[in-house]
Amino acid sequence: MPVPSAATIARLADLIAIPDAADRPTRSVVEAFTGKELATVPVGTAQDAKDAIARARVAQKEWAKRPVTERAAIFHRYRDLVLENRDALMDMAQAETGKSRAAAQEEVLDISMTARHYARVAPKLLRPRRISGMLPGLTKTVVRYQPKGVVGVISPWNYPMTLAVSDAVAALLAGNAVVLKPDSQTPYCALACVDLLYQAGLPRDLFAVVPGPGSVVGTALVENTEYLMFTGSSATGQLLAEQAGRRLIGFSAELGGKNPMIVTAGANLREVTDAAVRACYSNSGQLCISIERIYVEESIAPEFTRLFGERVRNMKLGAGYDFGIEMGSLVSEAQVKAVSSHVDDAVVKGATVVAGGKARPDLGPLFYEPTVLTGVPEDAECYRDETFGPLVSIYPVADVDEAIERANDTEYGLNASVWAGTKAEGEAIAARIHAGTVNVDEGYAPAWGSTGAPMGGMGVSGVGRRHGDDGLLKYTEPQTIATTRILNLGGPRGLSPKVWAKIMPPFVKALQWIPGR
Repeated sequence: MPVPSAATIARLADLIAIPDAADRPTRSVVEAFTGKELATVPVGTAQDAKDAIARARVAQKEWAKRPVTERAAIFHRYRDLVLENRDALMDMAQAETGKSRAAAQEEVLDISMTARHYARVAPKLLRPRRISGMLPGLTKTVVRYQPKGVVGVISPWNYPMTLAVSDAVAALLAGNAVVLKPDSQTPYCALACVDLLYQAGLPRDLFAVVPGPGSVVGTALVENTEYLMFTGSSATGQLLAEQAGRRLIGFSAELGGKNPMIVTAGANLREVTDAAVRACYSNSGQLCISIERIYVEESIAPEFTRLFGERVRNMKLGAGYDFGIEMGSLVSEAQVKAVSSHVDDAVVKGATVVAGGKARPDLGPLFYEPTVLTGVPEDAECYRDETFGPLVSIYPVADVDEAIERANDTEYGLNASVWAGTKAEGEAIAARIHAGTVNVDEGYAPAWGSTGAPMGGMGVSGVGRRHGDDGLLKYTEPQTIATTRILNLGGPRGLSPKVWAKIMPPFVKALQWIPGR
C-alpha cells in the first residue's frame, strides 16, 4: 500500500528530538484523502526546543571544524538517497497533504536539485576571499565566512519536504546546526527527509526536529537561535520579523503572494491554457508562487476564457497515489472553508463561475473543484486577498500597459507569469513587473528550479532570498581580516609625523591608477 506503514511511522517517530516522547501529549496526523488517522505525533514544548538547541550548539562547533568539501560529500550522498527513495517520499507527501503525485514529485526533485547545487558550489562560496587591501603591498585583506551558529527553521504544510529541508541544506553546508519546527499537520514528511540526511552521514544532534505549536516551539526558536528561516503567511512573518529584530538576529522569509499572469494578444492560447493549469492548480493552488490573477488583452479574452474554462472543467480530480490524477485534495477543513468563502463571496457580489465552484465531498472530505471566475468586483475578498487554493480570476484589460499596472497593484510581489507573441516582448514585460521572480512562457517552475538564482519576494511577500549565492551566504557572518605588512600606518620609524602626513595624500590619490581600486 502507498500509505506509509505503522512500522515506517514508528521508525520515523524515533527521530523526533523529544525525550520520553511516548509519555507526551500527542496530536493526530490524518491522511488527507480520507480523513482517517495516519499517525500521532508528540507535542513539543519550549523546553524541548531549548534542549535541542543546546545539543545542536555543541554539535555545531565540531561540524564547523570540518572542511567544506567533507560537509559537501554528505549532501552529494543525500542527493542520491533522495532519488533512490523517491517513491516512499512521494507516498508520504501525498498521505499527509493530499497533493497529486506530480506535485509530490516536485518536492523530491527540488530537494535533490538543491542538495546537488549547494554541495557543488559551497566549497567555492565559502573559500576565504582575497581582496585588494587599503594600501596595496602594505596591507593584505581577506574575507572569511563564519557560520551563524544554530539556525531555526519553521516550515509550512504545503511543501512540507522541500521547505523543511532545502533551506536547511544551505545552512548546514555553511557550517551551522539546524533545529526545525515542522507544521503539525505534516511532521512525518520532514522526518522522512531528515532520516535520509542521517543515513547520508549527518550527525543527529546537528539537525533536530521538534514538532509543536508555533506559538510555543516557534517562539522558542526565534528567542534562542542565531538566525531564523520562515516560510508561511505574511502576517506571521511580520510578527516573527519583529521578534527577530528585537534580538538583532538575522531573519529570512518567503511569505504570501497574489501572483499575476499576463497574456497578450500575440500569445499561443492553447499553449497558455495548458501551462495555466499547472501555474494555477499545482498542489491544488496551495502554493505561494501559484497564479491567482490572469490579465488578458480584451481582443483575446473571450477565446482564452473559453479554452481555459473547458480545460479546467476536464481536469481529473481525485485521490490516488499515481500520476493519472491532475489535482488532489486540500490539506484541511480550514482550507476548504477558506476557498469556499472566497468563491461564495465573489459570486454574491456579481462574479460568474466559469468552471468549478464547489466542494466535492463525494471524492473525499477535503476536495474542492479547480475554479475559474470572471467579473470579480473590487470589493470581493479574492480580488486582493490571497486565497491559497484552487481559485483563479480572469480580468480583461485594454492593453499591456493596463495589464502591468494592474499586476503591480498589490502589496505582494512574489511571482508572476508572462505570455506574449515573442520571447523578447515577454522579457520586456517581465522587467516591468514588481515581483521577485517572473517566468516568461511558464508559470513558476523555471524560476523556482533555477537554484543558482535568488528566489524570494518583494513587498509583503518576503525578506531575503533562498537559492543562489545569497541563499547560502545569508547563513554566514562575513569576517574581514586585514594584515599590515612591512610598516604600519604610523609611518617608517624615524620619519616625522608631519612628513608622513604630507606623503599620504598623494599616495592615496595614486591608488586610483591601480587596476581594481
